[in-house]
Amino acid sequence: MSSSIYLVLDMMNDLIHDEGPNGQAAYGQQVRARQLIPRTRAAIDKARAAGVSVGFVRVGFSSDYRECPPNSPIFAGARKNGIFKLGTWGTEVHPGLGQQAGDFDIIKHRVSPFYSTTLGAVLRAQGVRRIYCSGVSTNAVVQAMVREGHDRDFEVIVLEDCCCAPSDEEHAQAVATFKRFCQLTTSQDVVFS
Repeated sequence: MSSSIYLVLDMMNDLIHDEGPNGQAAYGQQVRARQLIPRTRAAIDKARAAGVSVGFVRVGFSSDYRECPPNSPIFAGARKNGIFKLGTWGTEVHPGLGQQAGDFDIIKHRVSPFYSTTLGAVLRAQGVRRIYCSGVSTNAVVQAMVREGHDRDFEVIVLEDCCCAPSDEEHAQAVATFKRFCQLTTSQDVVFS
């Protein structure tokens, strides 16, 4: 059993698929410009070849949005626009990433992948000490993963070229604020162990 895991964060159809609600908006443009799908898929394949577990973290709510915080600026559009509904195409992992039956699937209802999720239990049960991660968006879920992972005593390694925010500037600002808490690498240079 490896002491590492590669967590792919919020790479769901509603956020990154060309045919999803954000596909022609800022996220979709950044996903294409930064080649997130092929780079992330290459990293996933590399992790699997090294015997490192893969997990997908997805944000989602029940069809009545009972878990959706009513006063959250970031989630206000979910209920209004009917997105992030669990059990729908929108909350499925992008098909280009090659999700497999044995991969971990963590559902969250907030920005943080740790808050009120099973992630902590999965990491403990698997003996994980090192978290490789990437996803959308750099200034939300990735930043939350880095800071909370650090404070929970994990070694956190971010695949920077497999992350994006709504703009290059927001991505760069986020990386600049969290790089003190993690290691940065790329999908090409990462060595999974």
